[in-house]
Amino acid sequence: MNLEKLENRSGSLDNPKDETVVYDFDLGGPLQDTLHRGLKARQISMIALGGAIGTGLIIGSGTALARGGPLGILLGYSFVGMVCYLVMVALGEMAAYLPHKKGFSGYATRFVDPAFGFALGWNYLMKYLIVTPNNINAAGAVIQYWTRHINIAVWMVIFISFIGCVNLLGVRFFGELEFWFSSIKVLALICLLFMGIIIDLGGNPHHDRYGFRYWRHPDGPMGSYLLAHVHNEHLAIFLGFWSTLTNALFAYIGTELIGVTVGEAQNPRKNIPLAIRRTFWRILVFYIGGVFVIGLIVPSTNPDLFIANKSKVGAAASPFVVATTLAGIKVLNHIINAAILIFVLSAANSDLYIGSRTLYALAIEGKAPRIFCKVNHVGVPWPALLLCLSFCSLVFLNVHSSTQKVFGYFVNLVSTFGAITWMCICYSHICFMRALKAQGISRDSLPYKAPFQPFGSWFALVATAIITTFKGFDTFIPFTKETFVTAYIGLPIFVLFWGGYKLYYRTSVIPPEKVDLISGKREIDEEEEQYVAKQEAKGPRSFAQRLWDNL
Repeated sequence: MNLEKLENRSGSLDNPKDETVVYDFDLGGPLQDTLHRGLKARQISMIALGGAIGTGLIIGSGTALARGGPLGILLGYSFVGMVCYLVMVALGEMAAYLPHKKGFSGYATRFVDPAFGFALGWNYLMKYLIVTPNNINAAGAVIQYWTRHINIAVWMVIFISFIGCVNLLGVRFFGELEFWFSSIKVLALICLLFMGIIIDLGGNPHHDRYGFRYWRHPDGPMGSYLLAHVHNEHLAIFLGFWSTLTNALFAYIGTELIGVTVGEAQNPRKNIPLAIRRTFWRILVFYIGGVFVIGLIVPSTNPDLFIANKSKVGAAASPFVVATTLAGIKVLNHIINAAILIFVLSAANSDLYIGSRTLYALAIEGKAPRIFCKVNHVGVPWPALLLCLSFCSLVFLNVHSSTQKVFGYFVNLVSTFGAITWMCICYSHICFMRALKAQGISRDSLPYKAPFQPFGSWFALVATAIITTFKGFDTFIPFTKETFVTAYIGLPIFVLFWGGYKLYYRTSVIPPEKVDLISGKREIDEEEEQYVAKQEAKGPRSFAQRLWDNL
């Protein structure tokens, strides 16, 4: 075991009275003050759901519907949903085998190349430095549906203070609060889906049965994006569909955060695969089901849809709010808007959590300043949390620009950083499988074996790369420097991180036969056995307790 003593800010190793912290770099955490394994199975599951179901589905789907039409958004979200599932099962196989506290960068460092892990870690951190203020900005858009008399900066301060306090109270409090937040989100989204179906079938004040009305001319089924510029209807239809892929990519990004929670998960060998398997049903029901219902009850040509990069005073933040207004249902639009506010604040809360843990993991690996290794008595990496919280000040851009424009810029940035993360996860998994084969370890012996492999990871890698390469096509029609920069700046930043680290440290790609598949595994196995034994000592659990744990 590779142990290293780290001198604290006021201590000296020569003075025995001075405090020192001992780090175990195999496991990725300090032996004393470290992240606490305080997240239960139901909390991990809900955190994954809370971080993923947010602005991309509830708010960003309005942009996708307007550009791609009801059929276009359904096809786009279905395709990217399949890619997302393949990424998740690849991540689940690695995380269940080695549930360490280093996050994605740990797998990339260990299975591919230290430079690759460095670049991935900082890329993922930058994603969360942007997506947190993006969700707070979305919360501002929700608030502005009700009133614009109060300066939006006031709401931003309130929201930032709220998520900061929640994260400072420790993982147990955070986990429980996020569980209930996400439970409200799930219940609200299920109600929204049923509401949409009922409205479509004629259960509205007008007793008007919509059916597939909005899938026909002049509204659908496909949108015509940038028709005035390309002057070709077939090309405009294709561009509309392609734009839904970018929006869908943004919507699904966040599901991979399960890979960060493994460091604080109880019984990760059991709970991580369980959370991964549930991902399929979430994608099918919430994402694909959600956009299908939206396409039934809201015409893609409606001017009240929230369109990224365009300023429209009084626009509803969510197409679900537009649907209730069109159906003539009073008061319900305000209730839905309140539920959506919980949606985006929950997403911002979990994003701040993941960002701080990602920075902590980088510091543990020596790829970020050591100050970010510090944690308090409840296991919160408070210096990392404060840095991530400071980036929330980016949200004040909406004081001078509209929330729609700022939202569009953030979507471009986040989707690029997120897509790079997905590609790195897939490639890390490919290298992981190569190492297993080279060292004679059967995948059948793993705690969780990902389906559709190795073709699944290759397909997800190539598909994500193609979407990322052409995601900013609309920045050229006509050319807009702001959207071009935000759409593609993530790519050279990743290359700079990767190349710079490789040149400075002279690292090389790790051959499959030399990949370390052993270090730290025994300690995790022992910790797992102790937890299982402790649970068994409590005796059999009642049906109600088992149901509660499996929520």
